[in-house]
Amino acid sequence: MSIRHARQAVRTDELLGVSETLLRRSAVSETAGPKAHPEVEREIAAQTGTPATVAGTTSSDAPTSVSNIGIPDVNGRTATERMDALRELHVSTCPHCTSVGDEVNIVFGEGAVDARLMFIGEAPGAEEDRTGRPFVGRSGQKLDQMIQAMGFAREDVYIANVLKSRPPSNRTPLEHEIDACSPFLAEQVRIIDPTVIVTLGGPASKLLLGTELGITRLRGIWGSFQVGGQTYPVMPTFHPAYLLRNYTAEVRGQVWNDLQAVMARLGESASE
Repeated sequence: MSIRHARQAVRTDELLGVSETLLRRSAVSETAGPKAHPEVEREIAAQTGTPATVAGTTSSDAPTSVSNIGIPDVNGRTATERMDALRELHVSTCPHCTSVGDEVNIVFGEGAVDARLMFIGEAPGAEEDRTGRPFVGRSGQKLDQMIQAMGFAREDVYIANVLKSRPPSNRTPLEHEIDACSPFLAEQVRIIDPTVIVTLGGPASKLLLGTELGITRLRGIWGSFQVGGQTYPVMPTFHPAYLLRNYTAEVRGQVWNDLQAVMARLGESASE
């Protein structure tokens, strides 16, 4: 184990509440993805018509396709050029964000425009709607702790949601709302061009992986998302709100295993 990973492990009890005993019992290795579940792989293949990706591999034919909104290609461009492209996307007319009616702010996303790690949740909540920033309530505080436990700062990553406006009464996003907003999310992914995407919770995971399987079956298994000719590895994990509601050693350990797999993938990419 590297010094960096050792330091991260020491901080997990404070940041995630994961005990060292649990980590020793169930830690993911630095070179391998999480254990594959063959029955889940078969279900994903049946749902999407394409092979699921497990144990650190990526599919060559991702299931999700989206329309291009018209933002120029930005791969290989500077951070300033990516920022300009994000601004152009931000002012585009999103059909959902102009029709819900009682939202205060469009919550577009924030973070490093050339981030290697991107987190995607489902929709803004009340605090996010008030501030116009993603993940700033209790769930956001927990996500910040998760990011810190991985050895990053919030400003090192990019954070977004599938929906850019708060659904009424914080309800789960509806299918037509997800359909309306998903092209805008896909453009964000294309502009940021991350090395790895972490999806937080069921709606985001289902959208990017093109499946109806629930998050309890999807989490911890690598999938992929394709947009703009690029295929991005996706690690689904529990939403921070679920982690707060189910703050057990088992759930905390599962989330930490997922994050460790992401750290390993980022480390392998950096060494290539």
